[in-house]
Amino acid sequence: MTATEPSIRELPPGERSAAARVLALAFADDPVMEFLFPRPQGRTRRLAAFYRLVIRLLAEHGRVHTDSTLRGVAAWQAPAPPRLDRWRRARTTLSLLAVLRSATTRASILNDVVMTAHPREAHWYLALLGTGPAHQGQGVGSALLAPVLHRCDALQLPAYLESSKESNIPFYERHGFQVTCELVIPDGPRVWPMLREPRATRRTRSAVG
Repeated sequence: MTATEPSIRELPPGERSAAARVLALAFADDPVMEFLFPRPQGRTRRLAAFYRLVIRLLAEHGRVHTDSTLRGVAAWQAPAPPRLDRWRRARTTLSLLAVLRSATTRASILNDVVMTAHPREAHWYLALLGTGPAHQGQGVGSALLAPVLHRCDALQLPAYLESSKESNIPFYERHGFQVTCELVIPDGPRVWPMLREPRATRRTRSAVG
């Protein structure tokens, strides 16, 4: 690893609040977040609370990565997440309602639309990738993607995401993702689902060679 390459690590529980603040700043002008929380006043605070909850949920069955100085965060859901029991499902629902409040209906609309495009086969889902505004364009996002994309290739599993900005599509295309369709949220923004098929590794090439 060179001096310019970010050192990637799993996010420890004690840094979840700080990571949520990084994501809140990264997504402050995101069209989907503006749809969910249309009032600029207090949006960053509400986003931080929302991302703390999302990070906690994804850390239970997935991967949440950051770099050595917490410049960015990538949060993934692993394939086939387990079904929650009734108590945990109720607790999660109540936590979401407490965070979303007036955004609950918009969040439900958004979820209904984006779920129509989710792959049916097992896949890793990139729920969040954000870099602090002062550190964008420095390779942090690419480094944060690398561990799970390598895992996808090793296990021959696809990766999936939704890009909420058309301008971000070329970045994901450089990492092997391709747009599968364009979704339009009623009275809201467009979203671009993107799928990455696993690349053949030396191990997989040897197995079929």
